[in-house]
Amino acid sequence: MPRIDHEKIKNAFSLLKRKKVFDFSYLLSLLSCSVRTGRFNLKNWKAFSSYNQNGRYYTLPGVPHFDENGLWWYRDIFFSENGTLKNTVVHLISSSSSGLTGEQLGKIVGISPRSFLHHFRGISGIRRKKHDGVYVYFSDDVDRYKQQTANRLGEPEFDRPISDADAVLILVALIKHHEITVEDLAKLPEVKTKKIAPPAIDEYLKQHGLGKKTPSSNR
Repeated sequence: MPRIDHEKIKNAFSLLKRKKVFDFSYLLSLLSCSVRTGRFNLKNWKAFSSYNQNGRYYTLPGVPHFDENGLWWYRDIFFSENGTLKNTVVHLISSSSSGLTGEQLGKIVGISPRSFLHHFRGISGIRRKKHDGVYVYFSDDVDRYKQQTANRLGEPEFDRPISDADAVLILVALIKHHEITVEDLAKLPEVKTKKIAPPAIDEYLKQHGLGKKTPSSNR
């Protein structure tokens, strides 16, 4: 790799910090270097790439003033402490107290959820669950998921045991509504008053060979 004068790199770094945001072509012209050398310097500087605009823009450490969500916007260019949009969304979902809907995520990151959420189905770090006709995104960490669903849905923790009385109630409801999903079964008035968590119902049915459909199985 051709060596660039140390003073030239130092001056370029200072200029780029004053500029705040720049693209790769500007960096190459400033250093008069190859693509490989330009990428090496970005990595060495620990530059942030934008999570919108196809990651085209960069900013240097010390320039962004990240908010409580780890985000910083410069005009219409968005940056995150977590790097990519995918990493940012996973972080936001995991750190939320009760999960986030697509609309909530879109408002936080400043991008329409329709343009990115369909890419994140089934990825590590996210678990999707339908509630009142709207998908809510939770952490896929078991303990965190329990906390988030309890906060948002008012459900008890997943590991609360199903009592004999609860089991009878569930089985009677199952007989009355044979094709019902676990989610809808949990919403029936007689079941909802007992505050039995859908995951607990699902686990109980599976243990007794009565596994029912869930919204996620119909995707």
